[in-house]
This record gives sequence, C-alpha cells and structure tokens, in this order.
Amino acid sequence: MYNTITYHIENNVAWLTLNRPDKLNAFTEEMNKEVTKALNTAEKDSGVRCIVITGSGRAFCAGEDLAGVDENTDHAEFLRKRYNPMVQKIASIEKPVIAGVNGVAAGAGMSLTLACDFRIASEKASFVEAFIHIGLIPDSGSLYYLPRLVGHAKAMELAVLGEKISAADAKEFGLVTKTVSADNFEAELRDFSERLAKMPTKAVGLIKRYMYESWTGTLPEVLEKEAYGQRTAGLTEDHQEGLKSFGEKRKPEFTGR
Repeated sequence: MYNTITYHIENNVAWLTLNRPDKLNAFTEEMNKEVTKALNTAEKDSGVRCIVITGSGRAFCAGEDLAGVDENTDHAEFLRKRYNPMVQKIASIEKPVIAGVNGVAAGAGMSLTLACDFRIASEKASFVEAFIHIGLIPDSGSLYYLPRLVGHAKAMELAVLGEKISAADAKEFGLVTKTVSADNFEAELRDFSERLAKMPTKAVGLIKRYMYESWTGTLPEVLEKEAYGQRTAGLTEDHQEGLKSFGEKRKPEFTGR
C-alpha cells in the first residue's frame, strides 16, 4: 500500500513511520503524498483516536532529499503541491497528532515536528533549521509554528543561525513536550499516544480547532466559539460518561463518541 512509509493501527493509535532509513527518511514527492494519504485515512477512521508520526532507523527526517532539487526547481510550486497540503492536513485533523522524534529532525523534518500537536523526543534526537545552509528560508510551516512555540527572538536565532540543538535544549526552549531515554523511547511514545487515545476525542479535537482559530480572533469571537464548542462537547457520550464516573468516584472510560 505504501512504498516510503509504513502505517498500522494499534490500540486506537495510527502509527505512521517514515521509512527511508538509508536516506535518513528524507522526503521525496512520493513520501509527501503517502504521508498526506495516510493522514487522510487516519482522519476518516473512527477507530483511530490518536496519530503518531515517527521515523525508522536512526533519524526522524533529514528534510528534503536534495537529489531531487536543482537550478530548475520552482520552490514555490514545490511547496504548494507537496508540503503545504501535508502541513495543513495535520492542522485540520481533529485528533491529536504526535511527533515521535527518534533522531535528527532537520529542515522540513523539523517543520513536520513543529506542525504536530505534541513532540516526544528521544534523548538522542536533535533539531536543526537547516534551510539557511543552502541559502533558503524555513518553510513547511516553520515560520508559523516556530515563533509561536519559542518566541520571536529565539525563533530568529534558530532560523538564521541554523545551529543544531539537542533534545534537552529543545525541551528547555519549549519545542518538545517531553524528552525520554533512548532505551525507553518506544515504550514512552506508546504510553503517551495510548493515553491520548483514551481521552474524550471530540473534546480534544474541539480544543485543537479553536486553539488554532484563537490566534486570529478577537476575544468576543473566541468566547462565542468556546460557547459553541462547549455545547458540542456537552452533547457527546463522553461528557455523560465523565459526569457519571465523577458521581461514581471512578475513572472514566471514554469511547471517543
């Protein structure tokens, strides 16, 4: 079904693994399309309540495979056709998306991690806005997400200097949710994803939707969206289960409905 990624579902979690380890999982046009296709599949599958994107081998993703870039490349169309749909799909999916950063995330690979809702990083992971080293600017959402995560000044530093930062520094800067030991990385990533998969999925999706929209909305507009979203969440089976479990002093068992 896929040539450059693997995809499987386990315990309501869709696992999307970039699978070009000999090329450090660098992007090709085929990989961009397959990632977007897999994200669409996970979005439509009611049995999927969380999505993990990770890499095979020793890297998360080294960015674009530069073997496919030359002096005739139209970089604008390159992004519009390949990367932008992938990044926008991650933002629009009303399910939590986790980047499991197992190794280096460089260039568009770093952009991919920033577009995800959570980032779990191995202690061996590293991040680098590598674009400047080939005379380009950060793309694939980096100029949107990076300053929102670390602030304007630090984002300028990372984007212009293009220096590699460790997982520990990334955690300090606010780039990652959690750093874990390399030995426990897969288990920790699995635990975190399955924790999210057991949460009230509709409420998580509404939080994600309106969190994005809050950046461009006024306070009255956001307050109204909160009211609408709360009404929507209040009509779910998970809300009723939450109320029932609270009254019965037990842990809720959410189903995502």
